[in-house]
Amino acid sequence: MNKKWGLSAAALMLGAALILPGCAKKEEPKEALTAAASKATAMKSYEMKTKLVINDLTIDTGSNEADASTGQIMSMLKNAELTIDGVYQAEPMQTEFTTVLNLKGDMAMSFTVPMVMTGDKMYIKVPSIPFFPIPETIVNKFVELDLKELAEQQGAEFNPSQMDAQKVQKLSNEVMNTLLGEYDQAKYFENIKPKDAGLPEGVDAKQVVQFKVTNDNVKEALTILVNNAMPKIIDILGKEEYKDLLQIEPAQLAEAKQELQSSEARAEFDKNLADLNKYLTINQFHLNTALNKDDFPVYQDMLMDIKVNDPDKGENVTVSMNASNQYSKINEKQTFKIGIPQGDDVITLEELQQQFGNSGMSTTY
Repeated sequence: MNKKWGLSAAALMLGAALILPGCAKKEEPKEALTAAASKATAMKSYEMKTKLVINDLTIDTGSNEADASTGQIMSMLKNAELTIDGVYQAEPMQTEFTTVLNLKGDMAMSFTVPMVMTGDKMYIKVPSIPFFPIPETIVNKFVELDLKELAEQQGAEFNPSQMDAQKVQKLSNEVMNTLLGEYDQAKYFENIKPKDAGLPEGVDAKQVVQFKVTNDNVKEALTILVNNAMPKIIDILGKEEYKDLLQIEPAQLAEAKQELQSSEARAEFDKNLADLNKYLTINQFHLNTALNKDDFPVYQDMLMDIKVNDPDKGENVTVSMNASNQYSKINEKQTFKIGIPQGDDVITLEELQQQFGNSGMSTTY
């Protein structure tokens, strides 16, 4: 059961891996996305807006008791909205974003969590969460986390490379080029007219590229991902220049690659793939990337509507969601609404723990 569901999850990861910038010249779709992966490294600052909406989330386990317990949770998540508004700049490194979660249903609630990051510190604003008794003395205060101190407490050495957004972009670029290189343009990519792409007001796009997976090509897409792309991507992750960023031991990557390419794994994969149509139904799954005149991404959106089931156990999961990501003011001087918290607005991690202790609650970090 786990491997069959894992195969379906891999299909979603395949799509998620392609949410990267595209190029705005009227090029062939695959060529545009490939060229734009390197363009992403030129994004030194920007504003961003991200939104995720869960249209439907249903889990049927075949057990009335289990369904009753999960039904309450699912009712809260259905039509839930997660939004993230943020600002980023590379030099000096500063980023801030505000996350808002709106839960619907019988126990509707909403809470907001602003965060700020610099090269060596993170600030998290303590939210007021319904039904969770956070001491009023710390609500709306920013908890200051010294990343160097936290690393030392865990017996590690703080490495600024782990906060290197430009190196992350370079890694993403290399992974993207490798991944795209394995897929046939005619089967998976196409240009769609900007006027037909449902772009929000204010988004000016010259080209919109769509990557699409259907029931007809999902088996081939997964075969390409697992057999062709993944071994090459593992080699990229093992490069010396990404060692400090990823903190992954070479032996772990070598083991993962060996296991992926083993005859046992291949046989199991082929067996599950042959029966994939029994477990996965793709109603809709596509990713659109809108590209502006300056070759930067201005808007991306994903639509996913799938069903995953196990007929042997009578278990069924339906997932339908929309996600979007919008960039603006790329490489312009940024305005930070929150700024870097200071003075009485800031408390330490020790003070946070003390306040929870005084309230009879405990917290572990």
